[in-house]
Amino acid sequence: MMLLTILTVMFVAVSGNLNYIHSFDISGAEEEFKCAQSCKFTLVESVPENLTYPATAPIMMSTYKAHKRLLERVKKTLYLSSCYWTLLGSDTDYHDYSSYEGEDIFKNLYALASAGQVSIKIAQNNSNNDTGILKSVGAEVRTPNFEQLMHAGILHTKMWIADEAHVYIGSGNFDWRSYTQTKETGVLIEDCPCLGEDAAKIFEVYWYLGKPGSQIPQHWPPSLSTSINISDPTAVNYNNTKGEVYISSSPPPFCPSGRSNDIDAIVNVIRSAKKFIYISVMDYLPQIVYTEPRVYWPVIDNELRKAAFNSGVKVYLLASHWKHTLQDMYAFLRSLDQLHTARFHKIDIFVKLFTVPADESQAKIPYSRVDHSKYMVTDQHAYIGTSNWSGDYFKYTGGVGFILRQADEDPSNLRQQLVQLFLRDWNSEYSQHVYRF
Repeated sequence: MMLLTILTVMFVAVSGNLNYIHSFDISGAEEEFKCAQSCKFTLVESVPENLTYPATAPIMMSTYKAHKRLLERVKKTLYLSSCYWTLLGSDTDYHDYSSYEGEDIFKNLYALASAGQVSIKIAQNNSNNDTGILKSVGAEVRTPNFEQLMHAGILHTKMWIADEAHVYIGSGNFDWRSYTQTKETGVLIEDCPCLGEDAAKIFEVYWYLGKPGSQIPQHWPPSLSTSINISDPTAVNYNNTKGEVYISSSPPPFCPSGRSNDIDAIVNVIRSAKKFIYISVMDYLPQIVYTEPRVYWPVIDNELRKAAFNSGVKVYLLASHWKHTLQDMYAFLRSLDQLHTARFHKIDIFVKLFTVPADESQAKIPYSRVDHSKYMVTDQHAYIGTSNWSGDYFKYTGGVGFILRQADEDPSNLRQQLVQLFLRDWNSEYSQHVYRF
């Protein structure tokens, strides 16, 4: 015991006095745990105002209601990971009455921070007005310096963790537009400490790296390791059904021992598909886009082509068309779509673009009216992430993914619900084949 204490002290000293939320012990790896309790999973989405579906179309719980539910349930700790914050209508140059849901979320966060009974920790990409206000009333805020840590990239994760038992992972930012003006998809996990504690380990990585002067350690401490990953997903009882789940992360240097990289998770989901792969993502480019010179990065593109060509898997890809669509994306998407015209080998790859309509007032709201989702669903898996699909997001940028393996057709199956959501959008009037653009 004396030797163990000395080793622990020495490790802390050498590592620069790492300041994690939880203490850690160098004596061994994290004890393996599985989900003993019954969890609740809910597919959630934001449907922008003025985007309507037939009355019979499936509609999921709103992102606003999911976030409100977390705020109502939290008792002790609330960890928030964010790219940016614009919850208040005054945070954007132009807004309309639809900012009320974001403002209500901010009001609730302000009340929680002011009351002082819930510890609120925010890991963010940039300083901003909203988190400055929350910090002034008791929230703790840190901002990892990605330029210093990775020489590129940003913190792009959108994740809520309440009491290390309830989690939101999805495309919705801390932005009033994410509730009423952009289309989002996510998952709400409730009463699930095994996944809540695992997600909290990802947050702890951000929290440490947000401390001024921090550097990525050569070896992350064992307390941040996980036994829940691609090779060994945890079995979960949820919604009166069963599945296998793990949470992936990017970039690779942010992944302690056992944590599956996000790109590895995506490739594994594609390779595991037997019948179909449905993808909904805002941006799809097989490039490193945001560093110069641009570099070709065909990791996902190659996997989709191989799945369709070699295994006969049907691939439907739904990307976004809006004011800020990168022009190169059209060329790559047309290239992928053209494969279904091959004459001597049947290749089922089809690409569409989803356009969120806007009236005259809505068109003035900056960076809105877009399908911002980032998910994939196959006959074997559901993947719900926080990253767009270009190389930058997986090599340099902070992001997470929720992966559920469940092949049965049970109506309680979240994977099957995600299939229905995708097909609703794919077959809607808002989707058109890429050759029309």
